[in-house]
Amino acid sequence: MKKKAIQHHMDGLLALLLFGIFAACVLAVLLTGAGAYRRLTLRDQAAYNGRTCQQYLATRVRQADAANGVQVEDFGDAGALVLLDAYGYETRVYCYDGYLMELYAAPGSGLAPEDGEKVMEIQEMDVSCDDDLLKIVVINTEGMESLQYLSLRSGEEGAA
Repeated sequence: MKKKAIQHHMDGLLALLLFGIFAACVLAVLLTGAGAYRRLTLRDQAAYNGRTCQQYLATRVRQADAANGVQVEDFGDAGALVLLDAYGYETRVYCYDGYLMELYAAPGSGLAPEDGEKVMEIQEMDVSCDDDLLKIVVINTEGMESLQYLSLRSGEEGAA
């Protein structure tokens, strides 16, 4: 009788051990998959933010690309894109306090960089213009640099 009880306990322990090994394997696979998913999601989010920022800046420049419609000026501690519209107002696009900012106002309104609206998070933006070639360098929140050149056509037919 005792031998059957010991055999019964051994069968139960073996089943419990196999269940534990199976549970540990399932947990390891789930944790590995979750880590891979998190890395892919972060990579895709960084790529999306970079493309969105570049496309936003290109679209804003193309909308304002008319004679003297796009200028580069110092605003606060950094350079800013100054986009003039047909009504005499200007839109300043610049980096301030870790954000890409946009400020729409009348020229000479005296508004400061902190008065703008936050568009998206970035670390830094550098803007320069040589003749009709606009160079925009954006460093995103992950420290990746994206470089963009836009040709200013000043109202010519076609897109920049």
